[in-house]
Amino acid sequence: MVRAYYFAPALDFLGLKDEDILGKVLVNNEFETTDLQRVAWKQEINILKEQLMEVNSGDIILEYTIPRIGHRIDAVYIFQGIVFVLEFKIGEHQYRKADADQVMDYALDLKYFHEESKNLYIVPMLIASEASDKIVEAEFVSDKISNVILCNKNNIGQYITAISKNISPSVVSMNKWVNSRYFPVPTIVEAAQFLYQNHTVENILQNEAGIQNLTNTTAAINRIIDDCKRNHKKAICFITGVPGAGKTLAGLNIASERHCFQEDEHAVFLSGNGPLVDVLQTALAKNQNIHNHVSLAEAKREVKSFIQIIHKFRDEALITEMPPIEKVVIFDEAQRAWDAKALSSFMAQKKGISDFNKSEPEFLIDIMDRHKTWSVIICLVGNGQEIYKGEAGIAEWFSVLKNKFCHWNIYFSDKMAYLENSKTFFPNSNGHIVSSLHLGVSLRSFRNEKVSLFIKQLLDNKPHEAAGIYSDIKELYPIFVTRNLEKAKKWVRCQARGNERFGMLASSGAKRLRGEGIWVLPKIDHVAWFLGEKSNVNSSYFLEVPASEFKVQGLEIDFCLIAWDADLRYVQGRFDFYKFRGSSWQHINLSQDQVYLKNAYRVLLTRARQGFVIYVPAGANVLEDVTRDSEIYDSIFEYLKSCGIQEID
Repeated sequence: MVRAYYFAPALDFLGLKDEDILGKVLVNNEFETTDLQRVAWKQEINILKEQLMEVNSGDIILEYTIPRIGHRIDAVYIFQGIVFVLEFKIGEHQYRKADADQVMDYALDLKYFHEESKNLYIVPMLIASEASDKIVEAEFVSDKISNVILCNKNNIGQYITAISKNISPSVVSMNKWVNSRYFPVPTIVEAAQFLYQNHTVENILQNEAGIQNLTNTTAAINRIIDDCKRNHKKAICFITGVPGAGKTLAGLNIASERHCFQEDEHAVFLSGNGPLVDVLQTALAKNQNIHNHVSLAEAKREVKSFIQIIHKFRDEALITEMPPIEKVVIFDEAQRAWDAKALSSFMAQKKGISDFNKSEPEFLIDIMDRHKTWSVIICLVGNGQEIYKGEAGIAEWFSVLKNKFCHWNIYFSDKMAYLENSKTFFPNSNGHIVSSLHLGVSLRSFRNEKVSLFIKQLLDNKPHEAAGIYSDIKELYPIFVTRNLEKAKKWVRCQARGNERFGMLASSGAKRLRGEGIWVLPKIDHVAWFLGEKSNVNSSYFLEVPASEFKVQGLEIDFCLIAWDADLRYVQGRFDFYKFRGSSWQHINLSQDQVYLKNAYRVLLTRARQGFVIYVPAGANVLEDVTRDSEIYDSIFEYLKSCGIQEID
């Protein structure tokens, strides 16, 4: 794939015939060119030549590829060190919001992920060729991106000249810019789409250390799979990592590489996280439908062979003793598999099986053990993410392996904190340490990698340490707190540009936010919430439907509004834990249930890629509503401020 279909100094561009420029564009187009596209390109070239005559210098680049989005910018004009990003709508008489968002997305992508653009001024320009004149002042924010300039075919040059007068000129090499390194940080949805289209991790990540980390982990897993396949062995591998290190991405990467029916090793990515599976399956199917012209129904069938809900995989094994078609299975969030009590209760109530007495780890290993030759299980292990009762934890996997599946080989990192002494735990020498099975580089926030540490210190009741980290991250990763819900909504709306996604989050136990008009529902349309467009009232953009920890775990958005209720409160210098039952708050006494609630807030506070605001209600007079005692909320608010978090002006 060429990075640009055409690029040259503006003087060369102006001196060539329109047909010659169009010919070069057509030669570099790897897709079939329609008559409509040919006409549009011809008109764009004609408009650019007329308008750039006024400037008569700089560099012009046509059809520049944005790898992460998978689109191409119509034109980029670099003049005096300013990057003008031009999106043409030939024949259009109106300036449309969706088109303005599109060109802003291009500008944001260049700023954050295109190495040669990160320190440059960027001006997104929407050209509706037949629209009337609209006076728009260019206003730059701190990252040097302006608002979208609305132009028609007659005033592009005027805007370029006017904007350039107010910015000190600098020198940019066109060749360096065109061939610049491009290191995106995709959302998990975008990453899944690219991997499913056979792109590699190197194509979709920004962080070089993260690329190396994920590449080494994938290579280690591939060596283990090949060894098992060649020597008829069975193995289970545990991939661990720091928060946001990309364990799910690693699993999807392995699944995409080993997704080979014809080679008798079909791999599948399994997750017990229903919302994550639903969102990924829908996103992949729509992507296949649009880009590969596959019917939506057929695309959905294909996708389900790649990503599945773990419960359906497990339930299918109940009706047959045959081994599954998959030889390689990747279990996401393996530490959240159910213990024997929880799974047995589920089987009795939902499946009518009264004599079932296995934990989920034991049953899942037993399913893969049905293969007579070889099989491999890859467990993705998170920490601090347990939010459901009945989750067994990673110790259950090791206990089952030691006592019932000692013929399996076990691979794990030396940084795995769950085993104090692996040699004594696996006396049969089937435990193998592979250092590269640990992901040590955080990828979640491309703005600042210290965010997860800040959240940890905040929830561990270490306000002084949290405040120190906050001072380091606040410029690149904004975090604010407010007692005013409308201010919080305005903040996230103003932060997001283009199609950057924002939404409201709250814990599933935040029952008294209802008094503030925030209803935390157990069921929402989570696919629409994450994937819906700005016109969809069920999408996150409307800030009407909060998503709980159960809906957002494993997923992410750009900016969050997090509503904090009295379920996790700060009392006499420490956190305290409550559950709303009937018409009153009840103290949570069980330590494990306290951990679940703390982890719920950890999930909520780590969903934003670029920043978040916490809304703490003002509460009510205790005589009017004891369940919304203002003193409880005041204490939460003051604690958050003691962690350094600034209040919105």
